Amino acid sequence: MADEKIRLQKYLSECGVASRRKAEEMIEAGQVWVNGRKASIGDKVSPKNDNVTVKGKKVVRQKEQVYIMLNKPRGFITTMSDEMDRKCVAELVADVGAPVYPVGRLDRESEGLLLFTNDGEFANLITHPRRHIPKTYRVTVRPSVNEEQVTKLCTGVMVDGRMTSPAKVNIVEKQEGRVVLEMTIFEGRNRQIRKMCEETGLEVARLKRTAIGSLKLGMLQIGKWRALTEDEVHRLTASASQNPSEV
Repeated sequence: MADEKIRLQKYLSECGVASRRKAEEMIEAGQVWVNGRKASIGDKVSPKNDNVTVKGKKVVRQKEQVYIMLNKPRGFITTMSDEMDRKCVAELVADVGAPVYPVGRLDRESEGLLLFTNDGEFANLITHPRRHIPKTYRVTVRPSVNEEQVTKLCTGVMVDGRMTSPAKVNIVEKQEGRVVLEMTIFEGRNRQIRKMCEETGLEVARLKRTAIGSLKLGMLQIGKWRALTEDEVHRLTASASQNPSEV
């Protein structure tokens, strides 16, 4: 029986190298080679027989699947390496004991809950655009907020030529010159919260992700990580599996 071949980006994802999307970027950048030949998008590989390298390093399947959450501080970019020598989240999870990569992202000045794994299927399930896993943020805006702005955020805002999906927005705290909002969105577009606020005339002073689905940041200290429990992983995957887009 012939060894079944799978798409290269899927194999890289399963080996814990990167998410499928990031793996495609690495292939396009010429960082991935198969049997001594530079790989191309669309290539398939035999996990048993083909020799796959990334940046000259042989790719090996991970034996143990790892799932962790980090309380990301501000000032760190969500990447495992950076050519410009900026601070990246890799240094915060260097002691995990297994290669892991971020599931989704938080921009440099955002903080809070960020998932990491070496399980490509889990990462793909959580980040796939057709899934509607809710993500909750604590957002400090300036100078103030009125009912019309809250309604706009809830019903949808035009961002990058497309309306955002309906969101949940609650006012948590109001002070002179600043308001704290709790915002829950059901899609994961680039810098979405910041762009939504900007479109409604609000300046984001602080942005912190506090929950992904049923998983809450809780009391995890800034810059620290912890392993997810089996139940937490199960609930996240079950939630994603039950929420495919109809579109």
